Amino acid sequence: MSPGQILGAILLALAIGFGGAWQVQDWRFGKQLAEIGKAQALAVTEAGNTARQEEQRRQSAVNKEARDAREQIKAATVDAGTADAAGDRLHVEVGKFAATACGNPGAAERGASATRAAMVLSELFQRADKRAGELAAAYDRARIAGLACEGSYEGIRSARE
Repeated sequence: MSPGQILGAILLALAIGFGGAWQVQDWRFGKQLAEIGKAQALAVTEAGNTARQEEQRRQSAVNKEARDAREQIKAATVDAGTADAAGDRLHVEVGKFAATACGNPGAAERGASATRAAMVLSELFQRADKRAGELAAAYDRARIAGLACEGSYEGIRSARE
């Protein structure tokens, strides 16, 4: 064999050796990349599950606040109905009082203007009482809604801290 052939054989052996080494190295990196990919997939799945659980916890807290608020509004509506009934009874009594005050012999002396004044005051009282009841009911609903909103916010905010 000539020195050129020997050199060629050595170079060929080296090229085959390095080619095999590259393949082995490539296989090792491929295996490491696959393991890293699995670890990342597990981490993404776990993060998704954690986020889902947190969202469900928050939604549950908000739903509880809404349910409590609906119950409070229902109770406030019943109370407002009771107050309206009492107000209606009071209006009847005021109307009776105004009518008897006008039918009183002493009231005849006072004249028609006193009768009209008593009726106007009775009507004014009824209107003011009705409006006060409407405002109280609206205030109750707004207060309950505000407290429910605040409770929901606090439930969500507490999880961040």
